[in-house]
Amino acid sequence: MREIFKQEIEQLGLDLVSMAEHMSSAIDKATTALEKADLTLAEQVIDADESIDEIEQRIDEQAVSLLARQQPVATDLRVVVTALRLSATLERMGDLARHVADVARGRYPEVAAAQGRSYDILLDMARQASKVGTQVVELLRTNDLALAASIESDDEVLDRLHEQSFQVVLDEDEDLTRQQIVDVVLLGRYLERFGDHGVSVARRISFLVTGDLTNAVAMVAETSPRNSETS
Repeated sequence: MREIFKQEIEQLGLDLVSMAEHMSSAIDKATTALEKADLTLAEQVIDADESIDEIEQRIDEQAVSLLARQQPVATDLRVVVTALRLSATLERMGDLARHVADVARGRYPEVAAAQGRSYDILLDMARQASKVGTQVVELLRTNDLALAASIESDDEVLDRLHEQSFQVVLDEDEDLTRQQIVDVVLLGRYLERFGDHGVSVARRISFLVTGDLTNAVAMVAETSPRNSETS
């Protein structure tokens, strides 16, 4: 019985990595679709979001089943509960990648917000988000605490770029159209939130490995209704 339980726990981990790989692929493709007004890639991201949702459902069903049948305690309980939280976070990251792809598709054959500094800032944000996606996959594979710390500290890059995007909107010299203003605000928000969810993954992995509740308050705040408004 214990061996079966161990195998089921390992499968949870494998499924989380698979889900993260789908998410990372989605943000990579969404970034390219945004940069090159690639309709095909944008639609691939949108269509593939269903696969991420299906993996989340499978993980949640496995975790709930383990809780009901095995009644895990201590470290095992932490693993199962963390898997439930991580699946929800990865699903939101996939949704945000889809939102970026939605904007890229909606502006086709033009490039969204393709004008001056606003375009450069959004591309920098998208590339940084893509980096976060790759890091999250590696983190789930390795549980590397140094990588978790790096993801959290690097989130300042996206926050800073997000602030710059607002300054561009307020800059009269930029001369953005109403649609471009909407695109800058929406894309900036989507990409900034993507980074925030990457931080959430990093904190949960840190908790999983160490059992340290130092970040517990921060993790609760991340899941509050106000912070979940845009996935």
